[in-house]
Amino acid sequence: MTANRPQPRPGVLDIEAYVPGKSSAPGVEKVFKLSSNESPLGPSPKAIAAYQEAGKHLEDYPDGAASDLRDAIGRVYGLDPDRIVCGAGSDDLLNLLARAYLADGDEAIHTTHGFLVYPIATLGAGAKPVVAPETQYTADVDAILARVTPKTKLVFLANPNNPTGTYIPFDEVKRLQKGLPAHVLLVVDAAYAEYVRRNDYEAGIELVATCDNVVMTRTFSKIHGLAGLRLGWMYGPAHVVDAINRIRGPFNVNLPAIAAGVAAIEDSAHVQRSADHNAKWLPWLMEEIGKLGLKVTPSVANFVLIHFPQEKGRTATDANAFLMKRGLILRQVGGYKLPNALRMSVGSEEANRLTVKALAEFLGK
Repeated sequence: MTANRPQPRPGVLDIEAYVPGKSSAPGVEKVFKLSSNESPLGPSPKAIAAYQEAGKHLEDYPDGAASDLRDAIGRVYGLDPDRIVCGAGSDDLLNLLARAYLADGDEAIHTTHGFLVYPIATLGAGAKPVVAPETQYTADVDAILARVTPKTKLVFLANPNNPTGTYIPFDEVKRLQKGLPAHVLLVVDAAYAEYVRRNDYEAGIELVATCDNVVMTRTFSKIHGLAGLRLGWMYGPAHVVDAINRIRGPFNVNLPAIAAGVAAIEDSAHVQRSADHNAKWLPWLMEEIGKLGLKVTPSVANFVLIHFPQEKGRTATDANAFLMKRGLILRQVGGYKLPNALRMSVGSEEANRLTVKALAEFLGK
């Protein structure tokens, strides 16, 4: 039977569209946006200056290969620029990986509370998302491996994971890679790697350097404070880089983003300030919120996942409404199968203290 109008490919209409964190609270004069894990310190002044300088040349196409940016990333991390691909945020690269390696009927695995872009990218490529259960809100290597079938082509692993803030040690990531068939591509999404202060953590660079079936994605949106420019990068084996370069848009990274990205990644002092701010306030938030009697999932990223009781008047929905009236915008995470929790980004000192105080008021403490 012929359709009476154009039809999207199978899988597209099964997608639940991504809903970003709210950015406004109607009727509130001063707002603290703690819903999108943005940097409370903002971007490097050097990145802002580079962005403004690039604004003088907006009539020019950017370098389609983003050579200056790939070279800068290579210098900072000691990587071969030829094995780096840049994109419009790491989301762009995750979708390109799905397009390049998934066909109709294939499967891609992600964990229960993994980043929502993984099932979106999978369904958009005509493949089937397969969910591996987590253990204590943390990726479980054995659960992932148990769900590998002959149809599996991709495994998405957010490490640290958003929105839980948990991570798995490097030995576990290596065990996962070792347990996967050689044709399955392991995508290590390390968007929050710069915040992690654990001796047993590694972002994925070493594994990519030694394996043919691992890629690592990173972002400039978090610690570098360039979320508004949409900028990310991927490090992978030469054969994966070749495939992605064949299908990505010829100018998929804009000129101001390239300029700001080079300046941002080379400003190590600003990156360190941002990491230090997080290292101070992340444990403070976990401790102070915990003192209120709320469970907080231990986090190594730049946000905390706060769990609320299922009691009338004290639920996550109730708390969200209470905080919104005070201009404190947290992230509702029902879409991540966490209806009884809110995710709070580490904010400025003022925002952090105000949120803890407001939560105490909400709980009547």
